[in-house]
Amino acid sequence: MRMAGRFSRRVQAYARRKQIPILKCRKGDRKHEIAHKYLPKDPNYKGVFLILYGKAQAPIWNAKSRNSMHPHLDKELSFVQHYYFHIMDPEWGHLTIRVCGHPPFQALVILNGHEWVERAARKAGIVFEKEGNCFVEFSDGAGLTQLADTLGAELSTGRLAQVCDRWIYSSCLCFGLCPQEQERSGFRYEYSVHQAEYSRTLLFHYGRDLVEVFQGLIDRSRRALDIKVLKTLFGRKRRLYLHPRGKKRPRMELSIETPEYDLTVLKIHFGVFSLKIYDKGGRALRAEATLHNAKALHTRYSLPYLPTILARLRDILNHFLNVLFCLDVQFLDSGMLDALATPSALGKRRLAGIDLNKPRMRNCMDAIIALSPKPEGFSVSEFTAKVREMTGSPPEKYSVRQGGYDLKKVRSKLILEPIPKTRRYTIVYDRLRAVAAILTIREKLLKPIAAGVCKPRRGRRPANPGTLDAHYEVLRRDLLTLLSQLGIAA
Repeated sequence: MRMAGRFSRRVQAYARRKQIPILKCRKGDRKHEIAHKYLPKDPNYKGVFLILYGKAQAPIWNAKSRNSMHPHLDKELSFVQHYYFHIMDPEWGHLTIRVCGHPPFQALVILNGHEWVERAARKAGIVFEKEGNCFVEFSDGAGLTQLADTLGAELSTGRLAQVCDRWIYSSCLCFGLCPQEQERSGFRYEYSVHQAEYSRTLLFHYGRDLVEVFQGLIDRSRRALDIKVLKTLFGRKRRLYLHPRGKKRPRMELSIETPEYDLTVLKIHFGVFSLKIYDKGGRALRAEATLHNAKALHTRYSLPYLPTILARLRDILNHFLNVLFCLDVQFLDSGMLDALATPSALGKRRLAGIDLNKPRMRNCMDAIIALSPKPEGFSVSEFTAKVREMTGSPPEKYSVRQGGYDLKKVRSKLILEPIPKTRRYTIVYDRLRAVAAILTIREKLLKPIAAGVCKPRRGRRPANPGTLDAHYEVLRRDLLTLLSQLGIAA
C-alpha cells in the first residue's frame, strides 16, 4: 500500500512539474476519445502528453497470517487505481500504456499499426488520405501494402519490443521503481499478446457500386447468418459517382474523423473472435477480424508468436469473406438439387436423404449456414444449440442425438468436412453456394410467388416500392396468365 501511495504522489508531482493534464475517469468513459482532445498540435512532439487514472480490477498481493507465527502472501482480485499514460512516439504515433499502481505493476501497451504505416508512408513519399484507421486514397497501393505486410513479419516483434522498452521503464515504471531500484531488483517485463486485429480494405472505382454491392450483400446474408442488429451511422454526403482520383489527388496525411458518408456495420461475435465488415469513406469497404483474448486460444501467445497469431487472423478473415461471397453470389447446381433427397452412406452406415420440404431439415441447413463463418468450426452440441435458438425448440424437442444424426446426413452429401484431429466441422464453399441458392429460391421465389398467385386481389400498393417488389409483381401477372393457359386454377 505504501508503494501504491508513493506511485500516486510521484505521478501527481510529475504532471504538475511538466504541466501535463491529469484527469480522473469514471466507469464507462471512453479514454481514447478523451485523449483525442489533448493530442499535441506540434507534429514533432515526443513524450507523455496526457495522464488519465481510474479504478480497475487487478490481482493484488496482500500479506496475511493465520496466526502471528506464519505470515504468507495471498493473491486476490481487487479494484485499485490504474494510470493511463498517453504517449506520442515518433514512429508509432499515439500509444497508451496502462499501469497498475500496486506491485507488481502490471502493464498493458496499446498500439495502432495503422499509425506506424502512416508515418512509414510519409517517409517513403506516398501520398494518402485516411479516414480513422482506414486508408481510403493513396498514390502507391503496392508500396502501402508492402509497408503494412512488414508488421506481420517475424522481424516486427523486435520493433514492438523496442517501442515498449523505450517508454514503459522511463515514463511509467519509474514512478514505482526508480532506475536504481529497477537495476538492483532486476525488474523486467515479458511481453505477450492480449488482443490483436487484422483488417483488409477493398476499394471500388465508384461509390455507387460500393453501395449497391454492400447493401445487396447485407440483404442476402443477414437472414442467412442470423444477424438481428445492424448499426448505421448516417453521413451528410452522397457517395461519389465518378472516380475522384482523376480530378483531385489526396493530400498528404489527410485524416477525417467524422463520417461524411453513411456507415453500415455488419458484425458477428464467435467467442473471443469478432468478424466485421462495413463501408468506409467514399468508396472503401473494410473487413476486420479481432481477437479479444489470446489466452482463450490455448496456444502460445508471447510476443515472438505475434506473426503466427496474425497469420491465423488472416486465415479467419479470408474464411469469413469466402462465406460472404458464397452467400452473395450463389450457384444453382441442378445435380445437387436432385441428389439431396436420395439416400446416401457415411462409411458403412446408410442414411436417409435431405428433404428440404421438411421444416426440420430446413432448420438444420439454416443453422449450418449461420455457423459457417465460425473461425474454429462448430461441434454437434453447438449446432444443436443453434437450431434450438433459431426455432425456439426446447431440448426435449430437438436433442443432441438428433443433431448428430442430421449432421451425418449433411456430411454424406459432402456439404461439411471434419477438421483433422478435432470433433468439429467446417463448410465446403462450393456446396455452401449451392445450398444457399436452393434455400433462397424456395424462400424468396417460390413462396412469395405462390402466395401472390393464390391471392390475386391485392390491397393498397406500397408507398415506396423497391426493385424486388416490381419484379414480384411482373412475375405474379405472367404466372397468372400461364396458369390460365394450362387450365390450373390458382
